[in-house]
Amino acid sequence: MYKSVIILEVNIIKIGEKYYNMDEQLLINLLQNAVSPFACIETVSTQLKKNGFEKLEYSKSWEILPGRKYYVEHHGTALFAFTIGRDYKANDMIRIAAAHTDYPCMRIKPNCDFKTDVYAQVNLEVYGGPILNTWFDRPLGVAGRVALKSADPFSPKMVTYVSKKPVIIIPNLAIHMNRDVNNGVAINNQIDLMPIIDLIPDEQKSTDYFISFIADELGIDKNDIIDFELNTYCMELPVYVGPKETLLSSPRLDNQTSVYALLSSIIDGTRGDGINMIALFDHEEIGSSSKQGAGSILLHDMLRRILRLLNNSDEQIEGSMYDSILLSVDVAHAMHPNHISKMDITNKPVLGKGFCIKEACSQSYATDSEVVSIVCQICERNHIPYQRFVNRSDVRGGGTLGSIASTLLPVKTVDIGVPILAMHSANEVMGKQDITSLREFITAFFSL
Repeated sequence: MYKSVIILEVNIIKIGEKYYNMDEQLLINLLQNAVSPFACIETVSTQLKKNGFEKLEYSKSWEILPGRKYYVEHHGTALFAFTIGRDYKANDMIRIAAAHTDYPCMRIKPNCDFKTDVYAQVNLEVYGGPILNTWFDRPLGVAGRVALKSADPFSPKMVTYVSKKPVIIIPNLAIHMNRDVNNGVAINNQIDLMPIIDLIPDEQKSTDYFISFIADELGIDKNDIIDFELNTYCMELPVYVGPKETLLSSPRLDNQTSVYALLSSIIDGTRGDGINMIALFDHEEIGSSSKQGAGSILLHDMLRRILRLLNNSDEQIEGSMYDSILLSVDVAHAMHPNHISKMDITNKPVLGKGFCIKEACSQSYATDSEVVSIVCQICERNHIPYQRFVNRSDVRGGGTLGSIASTLLPVKTVDIGVPILAMHSANEVMGKQDITSLREFITAFFSL
């Protein structure tokens, strides 16, 4: 049996017979509990409150002061947290780090219940770019939020929901009926990805098994459910792998590792001047073009509002904003030992050797030599290991929110993140030490 992660009531992690520190607990807590963007923001908000951050509301007046810490949520799946140094001055550099709260998965459609013979099933659609075959034959949970009827139609009751047990499963077709499956068989999303939720007795004609289950879970009448935003999630726990436990296998390393590093660093940063900020955006996996995404004006407007309330003039606001620096923090590709040829011939990051600086001349990673030099010097001054990632010249790589956010806030921007294997699988793999290097770098970034 593998060693499962157990979170004890005394706030210590026990893995097998070993106990791990509070910082590792924060990472495990996010990997285990941030199973939807909504749950991610709730988890982060709880930690910020515990560490003295004051909550602000978009729709209300703000009073912000040097030496204080604040956070604000946006539509349940995005969040900004910032600190203002006690010695704040108008010309101090603004330092920002951004990550995303979503991950590739399946989303549940409206009117989702249907049946096939005795099988109650749920209608799904694919969100982002998951490795689809990794989602088969796994007990899956459901998480997100549910909109309920209310007295005021302009204020429906919104409830965050996480199933505590497996709810659905997507079974593979037996190899005897699909002899070519190991040669690579195309997956039809509308046919092959329809999960089973239950078995319907012959005398039962109803097909509202899923909606009824959600209503029972919330203790409400099913007719009170107006709509929902619910996704599937892999219920496997984070586990350390290897004789020396140098690897960590877990769902949602992309991108809860980055959320963890930002959260830990904004709490631990010791900078006495200027503004430090973390920005957690939704919808990166589908392009960032939404009201909660990095492609919105959220970050630009947030900075202007903060600077204005700190009594900066319009001229000072413009100067401060354009003197900012932005870290776009997302996972990177590690070299796969069975597929070395997939990597660039001179830039081959591996697990366990530090976080990655990600570069692309296409600007799919928003990096240039000036900001790379800043990162390298901070790392070298603090003895933090780092690596470089560049795609093969004949491979089109992915992108991040960095290049999108920097078009709306054109400041020095760099893409960084921990290298992982099996990116976009239901379960991914990272080097245990790499998250430490990422956290230490961002903490230094928020402290110097």
